[in-house]
Amino acid sequence: QVQLVESGGGLVQAGGSLRLSCAASGFTFSSYAMSWYRQAPGSERELVASISSAGGSTNYADSVKGRFTISRDNAKNTAYLQMSSLKPEDTAVYYCNARHSVYEYWGQGIQVTVSS
Repeated sequence: QVQLVESGGGLVQAGGSLRLSCAASGFTFSSYAMSWYRQAPGSERELVASISSAGGSTNYADSVKGRFTISRDNAKNTAYLQMSSLKPEDTAVYYCNARHSVYEYWGQGIQVTVSS
């Protein structure tokens, strides 16, 4: 049974930091590219950051470059999103995504709220 379970969200003041984790099971984690998406109320889901299967390549949305860092630990089957210098506009539900060829899995999402 495939599972992606996000943790680490919550309420933080502007300028603060949070680290999201995505624990994976039920598939070969090290073969999958991992991404974080987010969706704010009334907005479409957007890609925040992605990392290749071996971790050698990363990409970021312009809005988070220099503030967020995506990483992964294939030995622990876990992906991370370190978020710093958070802004109120970062408030959203954050989703973990795993993708390999035609296979794609999503986590249930976790709320991140940044207060001004």
